[in-house]
Amino acid sequence: MITATLLFLVTLLFVIWQPKGLQIGTTAVIGALAALLLGVVSFDDVITVIDIVWDATLAFIGIILLSMVLDEIGFFEWAAVKMAKLSGGSGNKMFVYILILGALVAAFFANDGAALILTPILLAKMKYLKMNPVAIFAFLMAGGFIGDSASNPLVISNLTNIVTAGYFDIGFLEYARHMFVPNLLSIVASIAVLWLYFRKDIPHKVDVALLPEASSVIKNKTMFKISWLFLALLMLGYFMGERYHLPVSLFALGGALLFLAIATHYKATKPLETIKAAPWQVVWFSIGLYVVVYGLKNAGLTDEIAGWIEALQRHGEAVAVIGTGFLSGFISAVMNNMPTIMLMDIAIDKVGYAGNEALAYANILGANLGPKMTPIGSLATLLWLHVLAQKGVKIGWGEYMKVGLVITPPVLFIALLGLL
Repeated sequence: MITATLLFLVTLLFVIWQPKGLQIGTTAVIGALAALLLGVVSFDDVITVIDIVWDATLAFIGIILLSMVLDEIGFFEWAAVKMAKLSGGSGNKMFVYILILGALVAAFFANDGAALILTPILLAKMKYLKMNPVAIFAFLMAGGFIGDSASNPLVISNLTNIVTAGYFDIGFLEYARHMFVPNLLSIVASIAVLWLYFRKDIPHKVDVALLPEASSVIKNKTMFKISWLFLALLMLGYFMGERYHLPVSLFALGGALLFLAIATHYKATKPLETIKAAPWQVVWFSIGLYVVVYGLKNAGLTDEIAGWIEALQRHGEAVAVIGTGFLSGFISAVMNNMPTIMLMDIAIDKVGYAGNEALAYANILGANLGPKMTPIGSLATLLWLHVLAQKGVKIGWGEYMKVGLVITPPVLFIALLGLL
């Protein structure tokens, strides 16, 4: 346990620190190799981890590639301008509409897509609108929060969702049916809590006339029209895939490559540049960190977590569901939600998934929302901070946690109530 814990902590430290530009994926792979050499995990364990995460990883690549092509077309910029214009110049309406947009992007293009694609667009538009730094901070923090808090409704909305759905063999429609109410509650609670927290920083009036017309930001009108039909067919494919027990990645990655080919035909993108620009480090990070964390499982951590869940169950279903959600949330905030979701899935499996299905969904809510308490809690937050830093906006840990620790617990609690 000591060796496995130290290895995980050192790996996570270097992921956060990134000395001399050492990227997160490279660090995670080095950590995985160290786990093998130290005997913390075996080659069979690596195969087990790959079996758990391959579908999620390939689906993630597909979702990000699709998002990048849509971004090149001007799809997301059009949506951001459209939402801003709909506010009619009201700062409060714009705040709410931007959060609704963030929720939609997170639902269909994953929380990481929202962090990578939508964040720089929103930042550029807010500067265009000549908002002061305090207002910009409020909009950015709120946008970053909704990206995770609204990433629950579909299997494709978050890597954690894909991993858990695959682990417990949860179908696309079955998942969506169970998560509809919790996600709706999460979105409503997020908007309410975020508005209450930032209400003094939101400008009363915004001169939306400064923004260009939404149609003018579309870079390829033919592909823009095709996008709507393609996305509708892709969503239908996800639901059809459940009927024939097909992996999510078949549609996510297959659909993205097809869309990339169509965009190339209409000269809307340069395929090699798009593929090269994809965040491949996230792939290595996902697999590498899971291998490192599997060492903690071998050391008995999942048995310990299973014991905690069983203790919660003795106090009734409500306590078990809410307790499991917060347990997942707190562990995610401390050690990142990527490893947490796998550890918790294995622990729930030990307790017995049959008859305890709500615990798996509580785990997802905890792993998606709980991480917002700290900057290291989720990969999406790390990406979000990295994107902002590249744009010259640096948010410190203390500044971040001052917000995250206040707004996350009530939103998570309300979302978990939707499972009861």
